[in-house]
Amino acid sequence: MNLKTSSINISFIKICTVLIITIVSVCANAQQRELTTSNRRAINSFEEGIKNFNLMNYSLAEKHLKDAISRDNKFIEAYIVLGEMLYEQNKYTESIEYLNEAIMIDPDFYQYKHFLLASAYYKTGQYREAKEMIYHYLDYENYTQATYKRAMQYLDNCKFAIEAIKNPVPFEPVNLGESINSEFAEYSPVLTADGETLIFTRKKPRVSPQHSEFGEEYEDFYISFYENGKWTKAQNLGPPINTPRNEGAQSITADGRELFFTACSRPTNYGSCDIYYSNRVGDTWTAPQNLGPTVNSRYWDSQPSVSADGQTLYFTSGRSGNFGHMDIYVTHKDDNGRWTKPENLGEVINTTGTEMSAFIHSDNRTLYFASDGHIGMGGLDLFFSVLDDDGNWSEPVNLGYPINTHNDEMSIFVSALGNKAFFASDRLNGYGNLDIYYFGLYDEIKPNPLTYMKGTIFDSKTRQRLEANIELIDLKRNETIVRAKSDRRFGEFLVVIPLEKNLGLNISKEGYLFFSENFEYTKVREIADPHLQDIFLQPIEIGETVILRNIFFETAKYNLLPESIAELQRLIKLLNDNPGINIEIRGHTDNVGSHDYNLTLSKNRAKSVYNYLIDKGIDDSRLSYAGYSFDKPIDTNETAEGRANNRRTEFKITE
Repeated sequence: MNLKTSSINISFIKICTVLIITIVSVCANAQQRELTTSNRRAINSFEEGIKNFNLMNYSLAEKHLKDAISRDNKFIEAYIVLGEMLYEQNKYTESIEYLNEAIMIDPDFYQYKHFLLASAYYKTGQYREAKEMIYHYLDYENYTQATYKRAMQYLDNCKFAIEAIKNPVPFEPVNLGESINSEFAEYSPVLTADGETLIFTRKKPRVSPQHSEFGEEYEDFYISFYENGKWTKAQNLGPPINTPRNEGAQSITADGRELFFTACSRPTNYGSCDIYYSNRVGDTWTAPQNLGPTVNSRYWDSQPSVSADGQTLYFTSGRSGNFGHMDIYVTHKDDNGRWTKPENLGEVINTTGTEMSAFIHSDNRTLYFASDGHIGMGGLDLFFSVLDDDGNWSEPVNLGYPINTHNDEMSIFVSALGNKAFFASDRLNGYGNLDIYYFGLYDEIKPNPLTYMKGTIFDSKTRQRLEANIELIDLKRNETIVRAKSDRRFGEFLVVIPLEKNLGLNISKEGYLFFSENFEYTKVREIADPHLQDIFLQPIEIGETVILRNIFFETAKYNLLPESIAELQRLIKLLNDNPGINIEIRGHTDNVGSHDYNLTLSKNRAKSVYNYLIDKGIDDSRLSYAGYSFDKPIDTNETAEGRANNRRTEFKITE
């Protein structure tokens, strides 16, 4: 409540003119008739209470109003004003006591007190009482459109909450322990896809007087690693990320090498709060950079959530054009690495209320967020929505009770594996103010299952670690679903991988032949059992051979299947980027069938690739093809897996 002080005339009528709407209405009644008390001392205390209320001296105002009530326990105006004042200070339980007393004295005196009492019940999770009081308020039929709209929203939420409490969802939070949590407030946890690195925000009192201009407390990022089955002691992330100012509301890519966060009141800001980013090279973070005026506005922009591959960013904004007070927006990286103009997620997600704390899961389709505009338990509840193949969001689903309560539930982070959610709470028995917890997600609110692959990229000749481009392709849709780079210094990479999809992995670097792999994972790998793959890129040299693992044919036929297109496009790019190289397309088979049969089949398969390249503009003088039957196996022909490896298409650099 923002009440400006003003010169106070002891006259009751003049005092009334500067109070909030509830008290104005009570005072308006007083202008038409005498107060409900004739006790002079009660009236004097009441007027002193209102005067101090206007001066925002709430403790003294409360003392005087209680004194007025003690002098006349039927003084209804004093009960109403005291109940309103306590309500405005979020002292809802105490407010209920005095508003109830006012109703017992005279239920028809100032009908709005019924709505105020309903709201107090609602905000303390007393949904049945709130529902009953809303009906009492609506019975008077003397309400504004605005309060009617709020009353109906409360009514819908009460009905939902009563049913939700009858049908609780599984919720067993576990504290992350003293390595993470302290006597101070810890919140905003984010993890890498492998679950081995945790970054969170900690708020502490300032100890440096020279930084007092930035506030009494400061927020810094801390980092911890999961080793030998437990979290290491959290350490300050340090400069250049952390500064004497506040840093918070962070998000990281799946590999933990791009960090996005919020910073407020900085000279480089475009608005009150802006979104910044930093990259990690080896063990060092780059100096944070403002995302710029395309993303940040002159308003409040905060709470970034970046997709697993760093190509999409969701955030909360208070900019003009919103549906409500705060809306969720999305921006994408274009082919030049620039962020596009942010788009509002639309009215399926955003309401006339507040939507905030968006979290996009690593599947890049499941969005978790907080809202007070969708039907819920009251205040901010947590919801999720899923993006379909046409780019439409599903109707948001409330995560249920007791994950959501009458308190504000601000945000969660869901692990890449989709089985755990991390959050901060002060409602449980923790180590300090806010602690970080996790809980297992029940099936109905889990995102799409994911696993991950990690490894290192090397030069095959020198064993030098390489920075290279990584693409993960859904071969059925010929759609790149992940774009990433390996670390510039260490050559390390980590990518999230959806389950039960035919996927192609393509790794490329200028001056090297690309690497391709084909796989379809059906099971999630836990931290202790990751998919590990070290990859060796071959320099472009005469005689080097590359297996095209994502070239597919029908069984015993040589017609190219649509799943081959992505691989063929990358081969075309290699030839266009390196006009000085010539290649031979080579077909190989297993040993099932006669040698002559397999020779013809392998030659025809190589020719199919040869013809495709020519059709797409590659000069035939740079190409040749040959079939080798089963004469050049790379694996045993005694097993199904070995025979599958021997059935392959490859190319060899001839010039």
